[in-house]
Amino acid sequence: ATLIFFFISISELKQGKATLMCVANKGFPSDWSLSWKVDGSGSISWEESRSPVVQENDGLYSWSSTLMLPADHWMKVGSVTCEATQGSQTLVSEILRRDQCYQS
Repeated sequence: ATLIFFFISISELKQGKATLMCVANKGFPSDWSLSWKVDGSGSISWEESRSPVVQENDGLYSWSSTLMLPADHWMKVGSVTCEATQGSQTLVSEILRRDQCYQS
């Protein structure tokens, strides 16, 4: 699988939440999953949702996971990591640093 982008919705931030989306494509959903870490930890409370799996024309699959953090929490976050895992093995990971989100 390839993690192709992160997305931060600044409009959501104004409503008290920061929304991040992690998209994976060319993977096989039967044994792959997406997970999040905030500042390297999986223990902080947040809202998380996963999209339905979409089968592409090539027979492979794409899916995404959305992470929602309270805005005041987001302003204290250093980095967020999205990981694609298969069983206990992390196969692909992508790190987003919060200070990268405000570059034009």
